[in-house]
Amino acid sequence: MADLRAHRQVHGPVGPLSQRALIELAEGIKLTGRGGAGFPFAKKVRAVADAVERRGPAPFVVVNATEGEPAAWKDKVLLTRAPHLILDGAALVAWALRAVEIVVCVADDGVGESSLLAAVAERDLPVSARVVRVPHRFISGEGGALVQGINGLPHIPPGIKRRASEGGVAGQPTLLSNAETFAQLAIAARTGPRRYQEAGDADEPGTVLLSVTGSARHPAVVECPTGTPLADVLDLCAVPAGPAVLSGGFHGRWLDMAAASRAEVSRRGLAAAGGSLGAGIVLPLGPDTCPVGEVARVVRYLAAESAGQCGPCRLGLPDLSRAVDGLASGAGDPAVVRAAAAAVKGRGACSHPDGTAGFATSALEVFAEDLARHARSGDCGRPVAGVLPVPAARDEGGNRRLHVDWSRCDGHGLCADVAPDLIRLDGNGYPALLDAPVPVRLEPVATQAVAMCPALALRMAAPKH
Repeated sequence: MADLRAHRQVHGPVGPLSQRALIELAEGIKLTGRGGAGFPFAKKVRAVADAVERRGPAPFVVVNATEGEPAAWKDKVLLTRAPHLILDGAALVAWALRAVEIVVCVADDGVGESSLLAAVAERDLPVSARVVRVPHRFISGEGGALVQGINGLPHIPPGIKRRASEGGVAGQPTLLSNAETFAQLAIAARTGPRRYQEAGDADEPGTVLLSVTGSARHPAVVECPTGTPLADVLDLCAVPAGPAVLSGGFHGRWLDMAAASRAEVSRRGLAAAGGSLGAGIVLPLGPDTCPVGEVARVVRYLAAESAGQCGPCRLGLPDLSRAVDGLASGAGDPAVVRAAAAAVKGRGACSHPDGTAGFATSALEVFAEDLARHARSGDCGRPVAGVLPVPAARDEGGNRRLHVDWSRCDGHGLCADVAPDLIRLDGNGYPALLDAPVPVRLEPVATQAVAMCPALALRMAAPKH
């Protein structure tokens, strides 16, 4: 990590900006959020300023550096290598909006926290600043979940969609954006819009940070100008020839290698090829793993990572996971996956169901040949190597699964009534189980289903090693 003196030697000083100057700068460089949604930053500033003018209380500035997605590393690199850039950007916004406090949220995995705390301690910021630890889970970094956690509530989406600009931290107007967004703002404030736009595509100027892992022989966080061919990034990271690249992370889209070879690194460039920039995550698959099995692993993980507070997450995502597991076994039907995905889209309390559904349906098109092999033979002849980074169960007891003793099961169906989040009945009235560990939050209901099985056919146990 560069200390404050080294940071200023490299980057130079940066002074306060007025609210008008901040908005003009953000508009001049066409700055959008780098956390996934790509919302125009100037509009966020205006929304918070308008809310303050209407309501009166001073706003908060929240930096989201949590990166709950397993494949995301770019913000962690900024935290460990250049925390002062993040703080510079947050300070500029705090000056302009006359904020009451800066809150920087980091994951509780410990990556980057010590360097950030050291950076906060060695400098004077325009307002007080604090660091908040957030559970390192997929949905904990969602904007609503982040605000909930800062306010002392569970780190899950609130169940209703409310803009942070209207009511965020302590119910006051809040400007919330990703860590890289603030770092980009700090660079642009020093260079000015004209020089900043010398790098990158004219419509999306500047650079982006990409977390490249998956099958890459040299996984890395890569900074490149927008408009850079994605193929150049893959070559730099020594990605072997394979079937496809996942762009945008687990809520992103798959690109076959032909599409990836013509895609450019920008929101517009990746979208034109059928992909997504998202939070800057690039996950190539090599030739030595089963793509369908990899997709099934991720959908199981995403189904278990939900907040479990709305129907599309509690019931719809497990259904989607079962449908994708069916494809992996060769007994499923892509039409069932599409139906399960359609049942959750646009209905969730947050974007998690939509993102998971998009990931699964994108795979149906890109891996059509592999799906056909699974349908014919039960598999494609390749093992599931675990190339996509899906964490193991992290909570005590979170590796236990439900099992059925088919010599006892009489198809009473009571288990599905007791634990609908975990068990569905197939066309013959027999239980169909989710091929994944029982989430810790659902272990009590799973235990109840086991206890109430009339035939004593259902049990829950950890896998034998």
